[in-house]
Amino acid sequence: QVQLVESGGGLVQPGDSLRLSCQASRTVSNSAMAWFRQAPGADREFVGAYRWNGGRPYYADSVKGRFTISRDGAKNTVHLQMNNLKPEDSAVYYCAFGNGVILSAIRSQVAYAYWGQGTQVTVAA
Repeated sequence: QVQLVESGGGLVQPGDSLRLSCQASRTVSNSAMAWFRQAPGADREFVGAYRWNGGRPYYADSVKGRFTISRDGAKNTVHLQMNNLKPEDSAVYYCAFGNGVILSAIRSQVAYAYWGQGTQVTVAA
C-alpha cells in the first residue's frame, strides 16, 4: 500500500506560477509518479510523470515548456512546477503512483494503482 500526500494548489491569475508537491509513503526502484488533471465535465488527462529509477520526466504536449517535474529522492517526493498558467489549466490535479510502469504506459491512468486526494488549481483574472 502507498499513501500519497499532495500539497500546493490554489487560485492564481493568468501568467502566474504554482508548485504542487506529492510525497509517497515509499518508493521502489521501478516505480513512477505522475500528475493527472480533471476539469469540470472533462475526462482526466495526463499532465506529466517521472520514473524513479533515473529516468527523465515526460509531459503532455499542452504543458511542455511551461510545467516541470522534479523529484526529491530523499523525501520520496515529486514536485510539479507550473509556470505561465492559463485559464485552461484550471482543474483538480491528482498525483498518482505506480509500480513497474513501463514506458509505453506512462501516460495511462491504468498504470497507476495509487492516487492522491486531488488539489484544486484555478487560474482566473
